[in-house]
Amino acid sequence: MLPPELQPRSYRPYISSSMDSPTLSSVFNNGGYSPERNPNPNFSLKSSTDSLSNSSTSHPPKNNSRYSPSTFIYNTRIAISLVPCGAVLIDLGGTPVVATLTLGLMGSYILDSLNFKPGAFFCVWFSLIAAQIALFFSSSVTSTFNSFPLAFLAAFLCAEANFLIGVWSSLQFRWILIENPSIVLALERLLFACVPFASATLFTWATISAIGMENSAYYLMVLNCIFYWLYSIPRVSSFKFKQDGGAYHGGEIPNDMLILGPIESCFHTLNLLFFPLLFHVASHYSMIFSSSASVCDLFLLFFIPLLFQLYASTRNALWWVSKNPKQLHRIRITNGAVALFVVIICLEIRVVFHSFGRYIQVSPPFDYVLVTTTMLGGAAAACVYALGMTVNALSFAAFTALAVVVGAAGAVVVGFPVWLLLLPSASGFYLARFFGKKSLPSYFVFVVLGSLMVMWFVMHNFWDLNIWLAGMSLKSLCKLIVASVVLAMAIPGLALFPPKFKFLTEVALICHALLLCHIENQVFNYSSIYYYGLEDDVIYPSYMVVMTTFVGLTLVRRLAVDNRIGQKTVWMLLCLYVSKLTMLLITSKSVVWASALLLLAISPPLLLYKDKSKRASKMKLWQGYAHAVVVALSIWFCRETIFEALQWCNGRPPSDSLLLGSCIVLMGLACMPIVAIHFTQMLSSKRCLVLVLVFGFLCILMQPPIPLSWAYHSDLMKAALQTGDDISIYGFMAPKPTWPSWLLIAAIMLTLSGVTSAIPIKYIVELRLFYAIAVGIALAVYISAEYFLHAAILHVLIVITMVCSSIHVVFTHFPSASSTKLLPWVFALLVALFPVTYLLEGQVRIKIITEDGGVGDSAEEDRRLTTLLAVEGARTSLLGLYAAIFMLIALQIKFELASLMQKKPLEQGRIRSSQSGPSSSASFATKFRFMPQHRTSSVPTFTIKKMAAEGAWMPAVGNVATIMCFAICLILNVSVTRGSNRAIFLLAPILLLLNQDSDFVAGFGDKQRYFPVTLVISAYLILTALYDIWEEVWHGNAGWGLEIGGPDWIFAVKNVSLLILTFPSHILFNQFVWSCIKRKDSAPLLTVPLNLPSIIITDVIKVKILGLLGVIYSLAQYLIFRQQYISGLKYI
Repeated sequence: MLPPELQPRSYRPYISSSMDSPTLSSVFNNGGYSPERNPNPNFSLKSSTDSLSNSSTSHPPKNNSRYSPSTFIYNTRIAISLVPCGAVLIDLGGTPVVATLTLGLMGSYILDSLNFKPGAFFCVWFSLIAAQIALFFSSSVTSTFNSFPLAFLAAFLCAEANFLIGVWSSLQFRWILIENPSIVLALERLLFACVPFASATLFTWATISAIGMENSAYYLMVLNCIFYWLYSIPRVSSFKFKQDGGAYHGGEIPNDMLILGPIESCFHTLNLLFFPLLFHVASHYSMIFSSSASVCDLFLLFFIPLLFQLYASTRNALWWVSKNPKQLHRIRITNGAVALFVVIICLEIRVVFHSFGRYIQVSPPFDYVLVTTTMLGGAAAACVYALGMTVNALSFAAFTALAVVVGAAGAVVVGFPVWLLLLPSASGFYLARFFGKKSLPSYFVFVVLGSLMVMWFVMHNFWDLNIWLAGMSLKSLCKLIVASVVLAMAIPGLALFPPKFKFLTEVALICHALLLCHIENQVFNYSSIYYYGLEDDVIYPSYMVVMTTFVGLTLVRRLAVDNRIGQKTVWMLLCLYVSKLTMLLITSKSVVWASALLLLAISPPLLLYKDKSKRASKMKLWQGYAHAVVVALSIWFCRETIFEALQWCNGRPPSDSLLLGSCIVLMGLACMPIVAIHFTQMLSSKRCLVLVLVFGFLCILMQPPIPLSWAYHSDLMKAALQTGDDISIYGFMAPKPTWPSWLLIAAIMLTLSGVTSAIPIKYIVELRLFYAIAVGIALAVYISAEYFLHAAILHVLIVITMVCSSIHVVFTHFPSASSTKLLPWVFALLVALFPVTYLLEGQVRIKIITEDGGVGDSAEEDRRLTTLLAVEGARTSLLGLYAAIFMLIALQIKFELASLMQKKPLEQGRIRSSQSGPSSSASFATKFRFMPQHRTSSVPTFTIKKMAAEGAWMPAVGNVATIMCFAICLILNVSVTRGSNRAIFLLAPILLLLNQDSDFVAGFGDKQRYFPVTLVISAYLILTALYDIWEEVWHGNAGWGLEIGGPDWIFAVKNVSLLILTFPSHILFNQFVWSCIKRKDSAPLLTVPLNLPSIIITDVIKVKILGLLGVIYSLAQYLIFRQQYISGLKYI
C-alpha cells in the first residue's frame, strides 16, 4: 500500500484545507490516539466535500457522509452526572414524582415491548414533563428561598437537569439515530455542553444541604474541576465516521470530529475559573475583606482552577486557544508560575499558619521566610522535574541545590537542632539524586534519613504526653503511625526492584494496608480522648477515610497495570481498602475486620480465577466446595457484626431467626459468583443455591422460633437483648405460638425441591406419593394450628383435605399408570369434604352452647357471643381455604390442557414427516415453526375424542373446580363486603379457567372463553339490582325505600323499567361474544340511547353501572365491527 503522501487525494484519510495551519498534534503526544477518543475505528473518515468531488469516477468512495448511526458510547460518563441528579430530583419531589415516573416508564416499556418505538419515545418525554410538574407543585423548592430570583433559578435548575435526562434518554433510541442524524449530533453536543453546569450546581446544592454553607465555594470548585475533566477534554463524537486503524493522517483530529466546539470550550473554561469565585463573593459578600484568610479565599478560588486548567491543557483542553505546542508550553510556564506562587502564599496564610502554627518553632519574621522557602521551593522543584527541565548538568545541579535548601529550611521550621540539620539536607540531596540519576541506593538512603526525621519529630512533640487516644496510649498510636509512614516511603523504592523481588513490594503493601485499617479503625471508632480525667471528642473526619481508600485503590490499580504486583496481592489489597468504607455506615469495633474477612472469602471467584483465553473455568469442583465452606465459616465468625448491622438497621436487637436467615441469605449471595461464573452447567449447584436463598428469606420473613439450646448468644448479643424498653412500653404480652411457621417453611421447601427436581419425584412413584402426603400434612398442621387452634374436630378433616389436594396436584402434573383412574375420586372426596367440614364446625360449637342450659349471667352471654363470632370467623376461613384449593386445581388443569394442546400438533407433524420421508422434514420444520403464534387455529382440530385417551376427566374436574371457586368467592363477597359492586369485576375472570368438555358444555370452545365472564357480570348486576329493589319495597315502613328514591311502588316500577332498558345492549353483546358473528353496524349504536335514561334518572347504583356497561358494550361492538370491515377492505 502506498504511503498517504503518494496516494490520490480522494483516497487520503484526511488532508487539512491549509497545509501551513496549526494542527492538533498535541493530542497524540502521549503514545498516539486513545481508544476512548476513537471508540469505533472500523469506519473510514472521508476528508471533505472537495476531496470527494475530486475523486476518480472509476473508484467512487463507499460512503459520502461523515455520520455513523452507531450507539452512544459515553453513557457511563453521562451517567456519572445525571444519575445522581435524578436521585436528587426524586428526593426533592417525593412520592408524587416517583409515582409519575413509575407509571410513565411502565407505559414506555410496554410500548417498546410492543415494538411501538415512537410511542415509547414520547411516553418517556411525557413522563419526564409530568414528573417536572409534580416536582414543581409537590416540593418546597420555591418556598425554601426567601428571594424570588433564587427560587426561580432553583426551579430552572431542576427543569434543566430533567431536560438533560430526557436528552440522554433520547439518544438510547436506535430509530432516532437512524432517521434524524442532525438532531442526534446536536443532542450529543448539547449534553456535553450543558451537563457540567447543571451537575456541578445541583451537586453543590445537595452538598450544602447536607453539610453546610461554610465551604460551599470550595465544593463547587472541586466539582467544576471533576466535570471539566469529564466533559471538556476533547472527545470524538460517537456518531461520526472514524478512521480505519484508529489513527488520522498527520496524527491530528479534524475539528468537526470533536463533540464540542470552541465556543462551548470557552464557556467551560470561564465557568471553571470564575464561577466558584463569583459564588463565594455573592454568598459571603459581607466578610470577603474581613481578614487575611478571607482575602486568601478569593485568590485560591481563582488560581487553583487556573492550575487545574493548565494541567488539563496537557490533554489538549486549550485546543481552541492555540494549536501550536510551543505557544501552549509558554502559556503553561508563565501562567503556572504566577498561579503556583499565589497559591503557595495563600496556603501558608490559610492553612499552615492557621492550623499548624503550634509546630512552627521559628519566631517571626523568619518563620514566614522559611515556610515560604520550603513550600515554594518544594513546589518549584516538583514542577521543574514534572516538566522535564533537569536534562543538563547545570539544571540538575540547581535542582539538587533547591532540594537541599528545601530540606534544611523545613527542618529548621519544625525545630530541628542545628547539629541535626545534616539529616534533612542529606535526605534532600539523595532524593534529588534518585530523581536525576535513577539510583535506588540513593532512594533508600533518603528513606532511612526521612524515617529518622519522622521519629525525631514524633518523639519531640508527642512522646511525653500522657494521653489515651483511640482506645490506646498516645505512644502506641505514634508507633503505628511511624511504622505506616516508613512503609509508605519504602514502597516506591521496592516497586522499582526487578520482577524476582516483587514479593517485597507485595508484603510491604499488605502490611501498610493492615496498619492503615487498624489505625483508622481505632481513630474513627474509638473517638474519645482521656487526659487527666477530662473527656472530649476527637473527630477523625469521614472524608479522610474516603480519601485514603481512593488513593489506595488508585495505587493498587496503577501497580497492577505496570505488573509490579501479582493478582493475589491485588485481591487482598482491594478487600482491605474497600472494607474500610464500612466503618462509615456501621459504628462497630470489629466491622472493618469482619467486612475484610467476608470480602476475602467472597471475592476469589471474581478476582482470582480470570482466564479469558479459556472458555472452561479454572475452578475445580473441590475448589468450589472449599470456597463455599470458607464463605460459611467466615459468615459464622462475623455473626456478631451481622447482629450489629441488623440492630443498626432495625433500631432494636434482631431475633435469632432473623439473624439466622440473614446469615443464610448472605451465604447464598456470597456463593452466587461461584455458581454463576464457574459452574453454570451444573444444575445441582443452581438448585442448591436457590434452596439456600429461599430458606434464608423464609426465615427472615416468617421468623420461626429457635430453641434456646440451639441459639448462640455472645456477651455482645446478651447485652443488647437484655433491655427493659419493650416491657416498659408494651407491657407483658402473651406470645402467639409461632412453631407452626416451621411447618410452612418445610412445605415451601419441599414444594421448591420438587419443582427444581432436587427430590426426584418425577421418576419414582412411591417417592411421589410420600412427597405429596408430607406436603399435605405439613400444610394441614400449619393451617390447623394457625387458624383453627381451638376447633379440634376440624383438624382431622383439614388434614384429609390438604393431603387429597396435595395428591391431586402432584399426580396431575406427574401422572402414574393408575392416577388417571383414582384422581377423579380424590377430587370427589375433596368436594364432599367441603360441606361436611363447613357444617360440622358450626354444629359442634352451637350444640355445646345449647347444652349449657338457659339464660345465665352476662359473662355466659358474652361467652356465647364470642363463640358465635368464632364460628363465623372459622367458617369464613374455611371458605377462603377451599376457594384457594379449587383455584389451584383449576389453574393446574388449565395449564396441563394448554400444554397438551400445544404438544399434540407437533407430535402428529413428526409422525407424518417420518412417514413421508426425510424430504419433507424441512417443510415440517417450516410449517410448525410458528405454531405458538397460530395456536388458536390449531386448537379446534383437537376434539374431545382425541383427548379422551390422555384424561377425559381433566376438563370436567377443572370446570367443577372453577365453578366451586367462583361460587365460594361470591359467598365470601356477600359475607365480608356485604355484596360489593366492584367485586364482580374481580371475580368474573375466574371463569376464564373453564374448559371444553363433553359432559357439561360440549359447545363451549376457545372462541367462547369470554362469554361466561360477560354473562356473569350482567346477570349478577341485574339480579342484585332486582333484589335491592324488592328488599326496599317489601318493607312497608316509611323509613325504607331510601335506596330507590322512595317507599312507594312507583319508585320501584321506575327503577325496574330503567333496568329493563339496559337489557338490549347486554343481550346483543353477550350474543356477539358467544357466536362472534358480525351484525349490522347500526344495531349496537341503536341501543346506546336506551342506556342513557338508566344512567341519568335511576336511583339504584347498580342500574347506573349496567347502563354504563351497556354504552361501553355497544361502542366496543361497533368499533370491532368497524375494524373488521376496514381490515377486509385492506385485504381486498
